Amino acid sequence: MKYYIIAGEASGDLHGSNLMKELLKKDAAADIRFWGGDLMKNVGGTLVSHYKERAFMGFFEVLKNLSKVLGFIKDCKKDIEKFNPDVIVFIDNSGFNLRVAKWAKEKGFKTNYYISPQVWASRASRVKDIKRDVDQLFVILPFEKEFYKKYDYDVTFVGHPLIDAIANRKRVSESDFRKEHNLSDKKIVALLPGSRKQEITKMLSVMLSLVSDFSEYQFVIAGAPSQDFSFYQQIIQDREVAFINNKTYDLLSNSYAALVASGTATLETALFKVPQVVCYKGGYISYQIAKRIITLKFISLVNLIMDKEVVTELIQENFNKKNLKKELNLILQEASREQMFLNYFELEKKLGGQGASKNVATAIVNSLR
Repeated sequence: MKYYIIAGEASGDLHGSNLMKELLKKDAAADIRFWGGDLMKNVGGTLVSHYKERAFMGFFEVLKNLSKVLGFIKDCKKDIEKFNPDVIVFIDNSGFNLRVAKWAKEKGFKTNYYISPQVWASRASRVKDIKRDVDQLFVILPFEKEFYKKYDYDVTFVGHPLIDAIANRKRVSESDFRKEHNLSDKKIVALLPGSRKQEITKMLSVMLSLVSDFSEYQFVIAGAPSQDFSFYQQIIQDREVAFINNKTYDLLSNSYAALVASGTATLETALFKVPQVVCYKGGYISYQIAKRIITLKFISLVNLIMDKEVVTELIQENFNKKNLKKELNLILQEASREQMFLNYFELEKKLGGQGASKNVATAIVNSLR
C-alpha cells in the first residue's frame, strides 16, 4: 500500500519514525512518502520536505510567514495528488494538517490523524471540522476520548508513543555519558529551552542566569536537532555550561533536575523521573492572543493529565530569574522530589503501557484490507 505521512516538528518526526517502523512490519512492501525529519528519513521511504523549513511558532510568527505557509500547503496538495496514496496519516501539527485534511477528504482520500489537535485547550469548535475531514482519529492522552465523546465522535485511545520511544532507546551508562561529553562528576541540571529559535531566544538566557548561583551543579543544555551550535553560542557567551546536541534522552536519564520549556519535553522529563520546573515565554502579541482563547488551568502536559499542579509552571512575566531560582532550589530538596516522584509514577499509569505505534499501525493497515 501507499502511505503519505505529514509531521511538522521534532516530536512528530520521532512518532512518525516509530509508526513507519511498525507499518513496515505489517506491510513489508509499503511505499511511504512523507513530510518529516531525519528520524523518519532513517527508516526509509521518501522525504518530501523537512520540518526545519516550516518551524514557525506562535500566531504572530505564523502570520509574518503566511505566504510561505500557504506555499507549503499548496506544494503538499500537489504532491499528494501526484503520489495518489491509499491513506494519508496526519501527525499533530494541526495548523498545517487540518487545512490539508479538509482538501484531502473532499478529494476522496482516506484520512487518518495520529495525535489529536489540542481542541480541548482552545477553539473546541474545530471538532466539527475534524469529524467531517478525518476518517479515523488516534488519541494519546487519556482524557481525550471522553472529550470527543461529548461531541458524539468515537476516537481511539492508543496509549502515549513516548512510552515506546523511551523504552526502546539505546541506553548509555552514566560513566560513558559523562566521559563522552567531558562532564564533571557534579549532579546535572538539564536545560531544555525548546526547539524553535523564538522560544530558545526568550528562555535560555533566563535559565542560564542561574548558573553562577548553583556552582555545585553542572548545567547542561539540550540542543535541538533543528538548530546549529553557533545559534546557542550567541546566548551562552562565556558562561560555564555544557552543550549536548540531539541527545536529550541520554541527558535526561542522567539528570538530577531540569528546567523545561512547555511542550512535549515536560512529559518526557516526567517519564524519565526528573524533577522539573516548567517555563514558558512567548512573543507579546502571541501570548495575549493565546491567553484569551486557551481555556485550560495548566499549560504543561504533566499537570493537564494529572488534573492538578504536579510541577510548577512559570509563565510569561512570572518566568524570571528570581522565581526560577526559588523553584529550582525547591526541586533540589528531598521532600519536594519525593512527592514529585510519586506523582510521576501515577502519571505513567494513566498513560497506559507500551504499544502506541503498533496500535496505530495495526488499525491503519486493517482499515485498508
